[in-house]
Amino acid sequence: MTSPSDIIGRVRRSYEFLDHPGPIPFAHRGGAGGRPENSMAAFQRAVDLGYRYLETDAHATADGVVVAFHDRTLDRVTDRRGVIAELPYAEVAKARIGGSEPIPRLEELLSSFPDARVNIDLKDAPVIGPLSAALHRAKAWDRVCLTSFSTRRLAQMRARLPLFTDRDVCTALGPRGVMALRAKSYGGPAAKLIRLAATGVACAQVPYGLGPLPFVTEAFVARAHELGLQVHAWTVNEPADMRRLLDLGVDGIMTDDLLALRDVMSSRGQWPGPS
Repeated sequence: MTSPSDIIGRVRRSYEFLDHPGPIPFAHRGGAGGRPENSMAAFQRAVDLGYRYLETDAHATADGVVVAFHDRTLDRVTDRRGVIAELPYAEVAKARIGGSEPIPRLEELLSSFPDARVNIDLKDAPVIGPLSAALHRAKAWDRVCLTSFSTRRLAQMRARLPLFTDRDVCTALGPRGVMALRAKSYGGPAAKLIRLAATGVACAQVPYGLGPLPFVTEAFVARAHELGLQVHAWTVNEPADMRRLLDLGVDGIMTDDLLALRDVMSSRGQWPGPS
């Protein structure tokens, strides 16, 4: 009988984004614990600390400019108000994160750090077309991973991805896929996950816990790896949680506390460069 892992092995593709020795340290929103989140100052600090994987979010303005920003509105973290998708970029560009830092365009982030790989969370449907165009202009398909809290948005984005002969664009499981993987970790079927892996899904990016309960377990990681999927846990800021997850064999950790994760990984010989 053919096993799920045999089937996955036949459809598994090569993802340059995931070509990394050991667990991947991600700077969540650029490392929101040290600089204003999703600001160029945060991303620069992350790179200066040795991070080569930057996590960010994507929205599109009313005139189709993609910005690296988490919320649908400017209200929470900037000195202005309004829904990004309803404002022209000229207005969004006037906002300051934390009162001091401009909101970066995604293409500015990609061009400023050409050696970095960027994990991009699609936050709203209007960003799909502009993001696809921006990634084409930047020729950045090889160094991004696309994820979303919407299974529909991910499916729509995957439909726009370029096809390569020897590699594919890295995308993560959507919510339905994550729940299917969680069910699989409890002995459920794998057919849905096999179909997703065949369409270019390469990883599961999941919360490390739900309240006091762990979401990422030994069985969850094992089932993901059996199906050829990496597991990236977010948003992990406590060293004890980082160590537990690394002990379980996760393939990546997203954190706001860049120094803490670097220290934990360095102490285990898992930091990818000089600490």
